[in-house]
Amino acid sequence: MSAIRYFVTFLSVAKHGSFAGAAEEVCLTQAAVGLQMRSLERDLDLVLFDRAARSVSLSAQGRAVLPLAETLVATYRQILATGNAGELSGTVRVGALVSSLMGAFADAMLKLKQRYPRLDLKLFTGLSSDFAARVENGELDAAIVTQSPAALPASLKWTMLYSEPMVFIAPSNGPPACIEALLEEPFIRFDRHTWTGVLVDNALRQLGFARDEIMELNSIEAISEMVRRGFGVSIVPLLANANWTRESGLRVTPLPGHITPRRVGLLERRDHPRQAFTDAVKRHFIDTAEPSSSISDSPGRTRVN
Repeated sequence: MSAIRYFVTFLSVAKHGSFAGAAEEVCLTQAAVGLQMRSLERDLDLVLFDRAARSVSLSAQGRAVLPLAETLVATYRQILATGNAGELSGTVRVGALVSSLMGAFADAMLKLKQRYPRLDLKLFTGLSSDFAARVENGELDAAIVTQSPAALPASLKWTMLYSEPMVFIAPSNGPPACIEALLEEPFIRFDRHTWTGVLVDNALRQLGFARDEIMELNSIEAISEMVRRGFGVSIVPLLANANWTRESGLRVTPLPGHITPRRVGLLERRDHPRQAFTDAVKRHFIDTAEPSSSISDSPGRTRVN
């Protein structure tokens, strides 16, 4: 199936506009990517790229081939997804928040791998907002992301898997961890440009506090470490796997019940060839969920049921 691999590489070069960018994505050397593309051009008797010193772009012939290659690769992946009856197999590319890989989602992936040994999982870490575009354009089959603060494109659907309450964290060796300390202590903010950052801003507004931060980070783990070291206090989601106790150097105070929690779910296209995999992920969370952990349907959102 080397020809299929060449077309996968071709699509990656077309997306990144360089052999170097494609090499990183398809796990080849830049020289190997160049060799594959020359071989593909020779086999097809076409010139697929206009080559410059530091970049490449699709030629007129390359642009004509592009939609055909996309269909070919998608069909091949759908064939792989068929596998044996009742068995998941083939490669699945999934984006995931770092925090999800440290908890419930990692457990789900381990169980699926144990149950379906022919399943090849490719996991990529990043931010929810970045994953949305990558799922929509088909670069990723699915992603574990927080609930979007804005409406999703009609081609995507999001299914809630679990939720994490927002909490106030402070160093355990400081004053009592009351929420009013937000008005007195330096505040460490989660990156306001991320979906989780929007939740933190909403929590501050719901509490009636307006704060200037001393630092802004996009990692819950990094924020908890800064708080532990005494740099300030913060509001973050309470990770299901977090060992945030006084013994660990942190005091955790729940926020009032009306504060919106962080909802984490599975983002996928409404029609894609890896639905057997995404259905298995959702089924895992149904089987392990507490009886009360359900949410109502709304636009762009699907209930696990």
